[in-house]
Amino acid sequence: MGIARQLLFICVIFSLSNVEGRTHFHKDKSKHTDKGTPVGLPPESESPADPPIPSDPNNPCVFDVTSFGAVGDGSTDDTEAFTSAWKAACAVESGVLYAPADYEFTITSTIFSGPCKPGFVFQLDGVLMPPSGPDCWPEGDSKKQWLVFYRVDGMTFTGSGTIEGNGEQWWELPCKPHRGPNGSTLPGPCDSPALIRFFMSVNVEVIGLRIQNSPQFHLKFDGCEGVLIEDLSIDSPALSPNTDGIHVQDTKYVGIYNSMIANGDDCISIGPGCSDVDINNVTCLHGHGISIGSLGVHNSQACVSNISVSNTYIKDSDNGVRIKTWQGGMGSVAGIRFENIEMDNVKNCIIIDQYYCFTKGCRNETSAVYVSDVSYKNIKGTYDVRSPPSYTLLPAATQSHVQI
Repeated sequence: MGIARQLLFICVIFSLSNVEGRTHFHKDKSKHTDKGTPVGLPPESESPADPPIPSDPNNPCVFDVTSFGAVGDGSTDDTEAFTSAWKAACAVESGVLYAPADYEFTITSTIFSGPCKPGFVFQLDGVLMPPSGPDCWPEGDSKKQWLVFYRVDGMTFTGSGTIEGNGEQWWELPCKPHRGPNGSTLPGPCDSPALIRFFMSVNVEVIGLRIQNSPQFHLKFDGCEGVLIEDLSIDSPALSPNTDGIHVQDTKYVGIYNSMIANGDDCISIGPGCSDVDINNVTCLHGHGISIGSLGVHNSQACVSNISVSNTYIKDSDNGVRIKTWQGGMGSVAGIRFENIEMDNVKNCIIIDQYYCFTKGCRNETSAVYVSDVSYKNIKGTYDVRSPPSYTLLPAATQSHVQI
């Protein structure tokens, strides 16, 4: 099959997949709840006045970054090529930004803004990575995030490629201590960038990618609605600090399915403002397990509801399934279901910790996040002999109800 026919086939397939692929968690919400644009994010982009030029005139929906000047040699800065291809693909219906296999693309901290035309796809089949370490990070670029997708309603991020975070040098920065081999303490991250962030977007999908060695969180969703994550592979060392696999906050209608996460912090973390999250058939390796929270820090209000975790395997982890709240917080955690979960050599299998604190000096408070309607069913496996299989810390001021 010739290159032109292959790209046409890609275009047609993605057009079909975008019609059929959003049935579970993508509710019909045509308007955003406008929280304002935070510092560092641009206003919504407008479509270019001139029609975009496709990579191949016979395939008007596919925009290959190499046709926009991307070199893909692992060292050349390809940011401009990616942003140009983004603008072109974003401006046409069923547009595909295509980063082909057998290339290693390097781009700097970038905000990809919508809105885009319906059916937009970012297909990564090669390797995409940031500059290698803080010393190579461009002066003036945000050190808190690398790739940001902002107001990209209906976008699919997919492909057979790899997102390489080049996180090793970030983990060694002398700012935050973390555990090392044989009980030692090693330095950790300062302002380390989260690798991928979706912000204020509706009906987005992340499917089939491999994400590894993030400087900080691998994948974040903030202020989103309707998120599907499937067939994802996340891989970072067990001792890499603060490398949460998937983090969601202020986000609802989320499905996380059929994925493998090996990292150094929470496998999946669910922050304040989340509801209707379904996690099924996920494997978590050598991290901190699946966590709801932490919630209520600095006397804040946090609400989380309708969370389901099922058919999940957790191995060699500090924790299994955990709810963690700060003293003095407000709000509620309700409607939590943990079912059919197997654990292998997990230190703390089941935790509800309402005295969550980084130090030993946190004082007791009279208020706390209210925890209710939590159930555990068919939780089995082996645990680390240093800790009991079930562990809870519930302050007397909180009327928590847990059913096991």
